[in-house]
Amino acid sequence: MPIQVTERGVNPFDMSGIVTGKDGIRRYESLPRSLVEMLSTRVAQHPAAEALAEVDGRRLTYQQLWDEASAVAGGLAAGGVSPGDRVAIFLPSGIDWVLGFLGTLLAGATAVPINTRLSEPEVQSILDDCKPGMVFRPTEPLPVGELTEVASPDHTDVAAIFYTSGTTGEPKGALQTHEGLLSNAETAVRAFDLDRNLPPAGLRTLISVPLFHVTGCHSQLLVALYLSGTAVILPALDVPRIITVVAEERINLMITVPAIYKLTITHDSYTPAAVESVRWVGYGGAPTSPELVREIQEAFPSARVFNGFGSTESSSLTSALPDEFAVDHVDSVGFAVPVIDLALDALDDRTGVGELLVRGPNVVPGYWNKPEKTAETIQDGWLHTGDLARIEDGLIYLADRIKDVVNRGGEKVFCIEVENALAGLGGVVESAVIGVPDSVMGEKVGAVVVTAETSPITADDIKAFLRDKVADYKVPEYVLVRSEPLPRNAGGKLRKPDLRATVEWGVPLR
Repeated sequence: MPIQVTERGVNPFDMSGIVTGKDGIRRYESLPRSLVEMLSTRVAQHPAAEALAEVDGRRLTYQQLWDEASAVAGGLAAGGVSPGDRVAIFLPSGIDWVLGFLGTLLAGATAVPINTRLSEPEVQSILDDCKPGMVFRPTEPLPVGELTEVASPDHTDVAAIFYTSGTTGEPKGALQTHEGLLSNAETAVRAFDLDRNLPPAGLRTLISVPLFHVTGCHSQLLVALYLSGTAVILPALDVPRIITVVAEERINLMITVPAIYKLTITHDSYTPAAVESVRWVGYGGAPTSPELVREIQEAFPSARVFNGFGSTESSSLTSALPDEFAVDHVDSVGFAVPVIDLALDALDDRTGVGELLVRGPNVVPGYWNKPEKTAETIQDGWLHTGDLARIEDGLIYLADRIKDVVNRGGEKVFCIEVENALAGLGGVVESAVIGVPDSVMGEKVGAVVVTAETSPITADDIKAFLRDKVADYKVPEYVLVRSEPLPRNAGGKLRKPDLRATVEWGVPLR
């Protein structure tokens, strides 16, 4: 079927200052020309304001950030890196990571962050693909030299290549432009309802997710710099340390996955006073429940809670669910954010589900060195996400990944719907729903459910709970309860193929 372009429906975001180009794409009118221009402006405006703070490490003002990033850019030039060359950043989160990223941009080169959890062969595969002129490694100091000329990139120039996690195959390098990253920063301000009138260093965001992911880099680090704020970087995830850092650093913006909030607010060291400075709490990346959202709202009484959804190919944000919708529509990933248009392709008239397509200035122009994959994924300006979704009153409800639907005798079971339901059962830590081959039905529904070690939940308890939550044909006929975590790749994405290959289901429950 042809593409079905959706109506925006209810729109809770600021839509001022947006123009539509001849290509049909909406853009913000007053963005800086590049990230380099944005940073230089902030340095000129607030040179003494704190830009970066590494927990238990160094702190840099905006002027110091500029000077040290410029020295890295000079070191790159002295090392033979030319404008347009790739520079790989294989560093842990911290100030050096930021200096490497920004120094690369000041040199006119393209930053290629690499997941530090990847194996050596996986890292080498990325390096072989992008062929960087230099690699920043944790065992080596950043290059230092004199920068003779600051680069002046344009909107459409590629700023970074972020490699996808590869859950559907070989990792692909998504080409992210200066315009795309700046558009995402402006979008985050509007979608999160951040305060533009804070004083310099007034926005203080705690980055506890890796900087090699778009959430940490684009929707936290670059947003902080965009608003002349401070990015406080926690190099390694440590729940008790999160609580003390929030209090000590007067953090007012947090973004992480639901499970980390659960661990934080149930930790012995949590107190309401410790988090009283927090005004914005963002989550995403995993199913959650109305109960957990309410717990988060109660634990952060001064904060607005929001869900953010996006991808590497959209330079982070595609949609957001504001605080006032968070509990009643917890199964939704929200409304299309400003300058983003949505469409549904191959729409099923019966279910209202189709493949989610995204168009906007933050959608990548393609993949590095992969023209065939680019042609498959981006068509006429529309990003084919591979996600199945339906849209009601402007709200997006994910059904599943296209390749992650169980076909039970002709009845389509969207795995994420069952996983979302399971998230509401107390004692369930995480779950994965997959198809189990069946000679009669083709496939039946199976669920691997991870519970807390002390939880008494049984397979029968899970089935009984789900009977009131989903249609009977969606209730898993195979259930495996365990305390062992689900397999994930180096990017934290669930590896369902591993489950399909290793799980022994035994006898079905019905």
